[in-house]
Amino acid sequence: MKQTALFDIHKQAGARIIPFAGFNMPVEYTGIIDEHLTVRNAVGVFDVSHMGEIWVSGTSAIPFLQKVTSNDINALYDGRVQYSCFTNGKGGIVDDLLVYRMNRDRYLLVVNASNTGKDWEWLNSQNKEGAILENASDSISQLAVQGPLSINTLQPLTPESLSDIKYYTFRINEFAGVPDVIISATGYTGSGGFELYFPNRYAESIWKKVMQSGMEYGIKPIGLAARDTLRLEMGYCLYGNDIDDTTSPIEAGLGWITKFADGKYFIDRDLLLKQKQEGVARKLSGFRMIDKGIPRQHYPIADRNGERIGEVTSGTISPMLNAGIGMGYIKTPMTKFGTDIFIEIRNKLLKAVVVQLPFYKK
Repeated sequence: MKQTALFDIHKQAGARIIPFAGFNMPVEYTGIIDEHLTVRNAVGVFDVSHMGEIWVSGTSAIPFLQKVTSNDINALYDGRVQYSCFTNGKGGIVDDLLVYRMNRDRYLLVVNASNTGKDWEWLNSQNKEGAILENASDSISQLAVQGPLSINTLQPLTPESLSDIKYYTFRINEFAGVPDVIISATGYTGSGGFELYFPNRYAESIWKKVMQSGMEYGIKPIGLAARDTLRLEMGYCLYGNDIDDTTSPIEAGLGWITKFADGKYFIDRDLLLKQKQEGVARKLSGFRMIDKGIPRQHYPIADRNGERIGEVTSGTISPMLNAGIGMGYIKTPMTKFGTDIFIEIRNKLLKAVVVQLPFYKK
């Protein structure tokens, strides 16, 4: 198992460590609910250095990325970030990712830790354009500082005006005495905040300075468990749960990152365009429990007659709503908001209702 440059700090902080995506990672420190509420109400810091980072450079970068990603690379400008996915040639998703445009000929792809090796092989196998690819995953650390008080915590540590970094943009500047740190605002929690990318050798120094700066705001380290409950309250997809090689972006509600503009020819374009035009048999939908119960991945979803109509992909008890929430693929006729569905939990059909995402609204 790999470990991030902050592994010793997590152990000293009393984190519960589990294997995740090939890494020993902190899953919780003070408890999921406490950490969840810390991010919603104040500020928390996640070590997400297990994520993969792949550079794509050269004059062929744009045509290559236009081919392998579903979103429109031409919509990017310097300092802009884009959410996208790699389609696999069979209508499924290799991975979902973020694309950072440094300049016209240089891009940073941030991919899921569990897929870094697979993504690297996929990109190289598709690189007929001659783009320059570099897998920098093992040399870059990443922190996600999230919550409404994140800007108060981080602003004293950088000359960059953080309030000028709008959603899905980034800047490169000095941070905590370290030059050329990428500071972005993409978020995976729905509570605002920033991501910091820097070489591994600065990880402990930056972590300690962030924690010290945030002390007056109640900052805490946050584990992967609370990261999951936070993203689920927002209805954000998690690769391996809600999307994978067998799910299409149209089924997953990711049509907004699947662009069919003139001149945008990408892998699976025709197949996905057909799905968009003709519709799909199932859709990823959010639901809220009416009966008391915790929906879990792979639990069957049924109609009122007990006929199976889908399967749960993600589920939990929402700390903010104090109710069971989940997402799952459901037969399209049953996905209208307000439709009653039933989750099979311990051989009982418990009532739920299809709702609009996100579950949690500030």
